[in-house]
Amino acid sequence: MLKPGALRLPLLLSVLLPALAGAGELYRYVNDKGVIVLDRQGVPPEYIGKGYDVLSDQGRVVRVVPPAPTAEERQRLQAQQAQATSDAQLLRLYSSLDDVDRARERKLTELDGAVGAARGNLQSLRTQQANLQGQAAEQERAGRVVPESLLVQISNIKGEQESLLKDIERFEETRKQASAGFVADRARLAQLLGLAP
Repeated sequence: MLKPGALRLPLLLSVLLPALAGAGELYRYVNDKGVIVLDRQGVPPEYIGKGYDVLSDQGRVVRVVPPAPTAEERQRLQAQQAQATSDAQLLRLYSSLDDVDRARERKLTELDGAVGAARGNLQSLRTQQANLQGQAAEQERAGRVVPESLLVQISNIKGEQESLLKDIERFEETRKQASAGFVADRARLAQLLGLAP
């Protein structure tokens, strides 16, 4: 048979050991009044974002938890990360300034070709429109009603011309943006490679 006190010791140890294990650490933080607080219980949630220190029972700093970054610091870090990603991609694409120049020429030539093709198609449509309008005028001069199909063709050609004009405008804007982008890429690559732009 067990003595009455025999059960109490293991029970007492099972309750005290977890508390004693955590008793070796102190948390040091600054409260809202600017006072440095040492606490064995931990840091209250409202002070965690300001950062704190974890100390050993001898008072030595075991771990430093820095303050949470401010909104401006987070934005700056995000901008730095975005720039680093952009720089890495630039270095993957181009190994020299000549590579940038060649890529620029290829892209601008491609866009110039697209503009030229659209202008050629536009001229062809204008010629077709002139022919169809001539046919419609002949019908009117002869005193006949212009066929609906002829009017629909003229209207469709006008719509196609408007679409081509928008395409040309878009290609020219893309060309302007591409040219500016290559200038910026070249300058940044020169910086990364330590060269004069």
